[in-house]
Amino acid sequence: MILTPEQLQDLGMAVFREAGVPEESAASVVEALVRAELDGLPSHGFSRIPFYVDQALSGKVKARAIPLVRQPAPAAVLVDAGNGFAFPAILAGLEKAIPLARGNGVSVLGVTRSHHCGVVGLYAERIAEAGLISLIFSNTPAAMAPWNGSKASFGTNPLAFGCPREGKHPLVIDMSLSKVARGKIMGAKQRGEAIPEGWALDAAGRATTDPVAALGGTMIPVGDAKGAALALMVEILSATLTGANHAYEASSFFEPTGSAPGIGQTFILLDPKPLNPDFSARLEALCGHLLGQEGVRLPGERRFMLRERNRVSGVNLPEALYNDLRKRAGVA
Repeated sequence: MILTPEQLQDLGMAVFREAGVPEESAASVVEALVRAELDGLPSHGFSRIPFYVDQALSGKVKARAIPLVRQPAPAAVLVDAGNGFAFPAILAGLEKAIPLARGNGVSVLGVTRSHHCGVVGLYAERIAEAGLISLIFSNTPAAMAPWNGSKASFGTNPLAFGCPREGKHPLVIDMSLSKVARGKIMGAKQRGEAIPEGWALDAAGRATTDPVAALGGTMIPVGDAKGAALALMVEILSATLTGANHAYEASSFFEPTGSAPGIGQTFILLDPKPLNPDFSARLEALCGHLLGQEGVRLPGERRFMLRERNRVSGVNLPEALYNDLRKRAGVA
């Protein structure tokens, strides 16, 4: 089914309204999911709505939670998401952290008792549009074993970097520390498709192309031992630092039962101008050097290209998902 951005927005809001999610909270969630679809990232788009809604209905996500924003130090913001959706909590925190970074040259935002935060690069883009550099970290429920280990102990633990560019799209680097996002394996399971070898191991530690076996096993880290070490770094920065659940303590993003995941996110915001008033010119010199080489494309450029194309051509939702969402919205 081909849907325009407006139709996606209307459908998403209708589903969350039907589930009793407050308008403001639903709007922040749907905005992020629509953007993921436009950017060609369906594993973090509308395919997540059934899981979000089922958890809201069961109470695993506290849909009516009001984020509690505190400033425990002059350049530090801490948000307790109250086991509600991550999106409104993060936006509330950034509303305070961005001016602090402009005033102090740096600020840090921690979010605790949080949930799945979608495409972390979207926050990096938002912060870059405010003229700031960002480093963003989130942990997720356990999906990867430590190197040479056998028990899932880290999440896929995404991280992102954002950097403003004058008159151009921001530079955005966004990655998870597994070879692929776990959502891609969930999507393959929903479609009844095999996954490529090298993405995951089954519960016995054997390579598998079966998404069901992969979801019951562990993800393979990008860069092998180096990726596992980076996952540990993200775990500490996002969960240990904010007092959130570690990956091995967090429940699934996909199951409606059990306790809340209670994970964490951390945002480090930097104003480049105090350190280097000539930052923009120096950045463009670097980007120009890179782009002068044949075949080079800056990270994130494909996402911006897809966004513009999909705004015009629309987004293709799988028919089964479209029908499920219409049913959930009470319009099927």
